[in-house]
Amino acid sequence: MRVLLVDDEEEFVVTLTERLSLRGIDAEYATSSYEAIKKAETSSFDAAVLDLRMPKMGGLALREVLVKMQPKMKFIFLTGYGSEEDFNIVSAQSGTNFYLVKPVEIMTLIEKLREVVNRKGDANGNENN
Repeated sequence: MRVLLVDDEEEFVVTLTERLSLRGIDAEYATSSYEAIKKAETSSFDAAVLDLRMPKMGGLALREVLVKMQPKMKFIFLTGYGSEEDFNIVSAQSGTNFYLVKPVEIMTLIEKLREVVNRKGDANGNENN
């Protein structure tokens, strides 16, 4: 499984990438949406873990760009706020309930990654025929 982690908190995203790699998950990180788009232009990913709130382009807007580039990519959103409002926004705008609050337990993230990657359909939930 190849995973792209995107978060503007560099120490957090580097640590998360290392912890996933130690558990056999091929993970890369980006500290901005722009950097994530550049990585998606040259590499394919099964899933992306996106910070919901980042400067210039947040996770939901980034998802819209990435899904056009890689329609089969699946998404999990992270936030440090954990509000019901954030959950409702993610659910309504992305059609996913894959939303975790930071700090996230590594095994919880791995379980969610496996679950989302194994779901049928594209990033929008459309069945692949």
